[in-house]
Amino acid sequence: MLPVHIALTIAGSDSGGGAGIQADLKTFHQFGVYGTSAIVAVTAQNTRGVRAVHPIPTPVVLAQLEALADDLPPAAVKTGMLATAEIATAVAGAIARHGWRAYVLDPVMVATSGDRLLDEDAERVIRDALLPRAAVVTPNTPEAAILAATPVASEADAIRAGEWLLAHGARAALVKGGHRGGETITDVLVTEGGVHRFRHPRLDTTSTHGTGCTLSAAITAGLAAGRTLDDAVGDALDYVHRGIAAAPGLGHGHGPLRHDVPPHTE
Repeated sequence: MLPVHIALTIAGSDSGGGAGIQADLKTFHQFGVYGTSAIVAVTAQNTRGVRAVHPIPTPVVLAQLEALADDLPPAAVKTGMLATAEIATAVAGAIARHGWRAYVLDPVMVATSGDRLLDEDAERVIRDALLPRAAVVTPNTPEAAILAATPVASEADAIRAGEWLLAHGARAALVKGGHRGGETITDVLVTEGGVHRFRHPRLDTTSTHGTGCTLSAAITAGLAAGRTLDDAVGDALDYVHRGIAAAPGLGHGHGPLRHDVPPHTE
């Protein structure tokens, strides 16, 4: 029997099912890893926007993490929306305490709809406490600009932002290009070894809800299964692109992608 690899997502719940914990667990399943979760917030949202965010008490978040560390230790971990500085600080401490090095930091700050999902104090914690622990950080263009405190309008800007993220502790940075213009989207993976560019055609679609969560979850699944970072990122980007292309067209706003497309991991 093949070994079962465990991946952990630490994020918020999305009542619409397209992002957050729900998207992460669907993605883990598709990539053949066993998904566990620690929920840090409950959100009321759909494809049109976020209506409410209720953070989970920090002791309950920590209890979830301790329960998993004691019995179902993950081979790789990701964080998504962390809601508050207190929760983000506690999560950073848990990651350090348990030595979780295959850690994917998705610095969720703003929803696809434009709704703010992270308070400003928590942004500082992400930069100072979580970024130095990340095997890879996966900001989109606005998030990279916030973290690096510099405009990101071009591929060269994205590379510079990625280099800034490495200089401030991350072991790798995938700066996504979907928010920049053009018919071709270029995502740049910046590592100490150089820059790897991933290019694919832009799809004319509004089915973009949860794409960042899904991408970081797919990378986490790849790392949990022992794949190299380059392979995990390439597989994840391909999976998300095909999931968007096959999106079911649900809702009346930014709809979800299709999570049951098969990943190409060979």
